[in-house]
Amino acid sequence: MNALTNRAVTVINLGRMGFMAAHDVQMRFARRHLDEMADKPYTYGEDTLLLVEHPPVYTVGLRTKDYTAEDEAYLKSTGAEFYKTNRGGLITFHGPGQLVAYPILNLQHFKPSVKWYVCQLEQTMIKTLQEFGLKGRTTDQTGVWVGNKKIGAIGLHASRYVTTHGISLNCNVDLHWFRHIVPCGLPGVEMTSLTKELGKDVSFLDSVQPFLKAFEETFKCGIELKMLEEDELKSISSPFISNIDAGATNKSHVRQADIGQRRNMSTTSSMPVNRVSTGKQNYILEERPIPMW
Repeated sequence: MNALTNRAVTVINLGRMGFMAAHDVQMRFARRHLDEMADKPYTYGEDTLLLVEHPPVYTVGLRTKDYTAEDEAYLKSTGAEFYKTNRGGLITFHGPGQLVAYPILNLQHFKPSVKWYVCQLEQTMIKTLQEFGLKGRTTDQTGVWVGNKKIGAIGLHASRYVTTHGISLNCNVDLHWFRHIVPCGLPGVEMTSLTKELGKDVSFLDSVQPFLKAFEETFKCGIELKMLEEDELKSISSPFISNIDAGATNKSHVRQADIGQRRNMSTTSSMPVNRVSTGKQNYILEERPIPMW
């Protein structure tokens, strides 16, 4: 950890994991923060940054009444999953080729301001784009743009300054998935990706190093590596009771396949593609809603 900072954020790369399984991991880390704040014995809240790449899934925020049963059925017919969540904002898509980051932070360890936090996430994405030679910008809509095209989205929930949900940055995601929805509720908005803007393939793994470097600089923290133990992965199959919409909680809440995909997530792998450096050190990686857009 950088000797100049007293903040440490643990990074866990979940790899390819289903949305609900990853949501369960989020809730477990958030609960530790809340339990510590409630002075429960033997509890410690750890500021954590979860990185994940989801199978195709559409998610909506608290304004679920805008989406009918017919809308849900149509989106599921595309081959993607569909879930209602407790984050702010409207509908978005997550899928392969997209870097999704869920910071589970107690903002009192940084700055107790959700507005500040949103700005920091936007700046993190903008700095990430700079590493690729792209100029990102913000608008009056939450998120990050390249020119007039959207490349990064933000959708959050905060309870007692403990954050869940997070950001998504398009790397080499198939942009056709966005054609089935009106992203951010803005008709005509064009989505883009690092691959499209640069004219070359940029994968999830390609984006991790620049993103971690940007996060470390923006949040003025040190990054530490951790991996989920095998027993923790298995425990995800017993869903944590969370605030997510009850209508999305059914027997497919967590699929065993989602867990099985991460059997090889060991951080001791010697594969060079999984080694990440922020420039300072190397890593081997395997109740306030904020609008998504």
